[in-house]
Amino acid sequence: MEELIPFISEVGFPIIVTLFLLHRIEAKLDVVVTSIQSLPERLKE
Repeated sequence: MEELIPFISEVGFPIIVTLFLLHRIEAKLDVVVTSIQSLPERLKE
């Protein structure tokens, strides 16, 4: 148990930051995908 707490403090923070950043990037990528999908229609105009 004593070895587990330092491991969580060393690895837990980078994991949380990574998951947070991936969540933010995913939302922005959805917008990019939508824009790319609508591009052919906009080019026809």
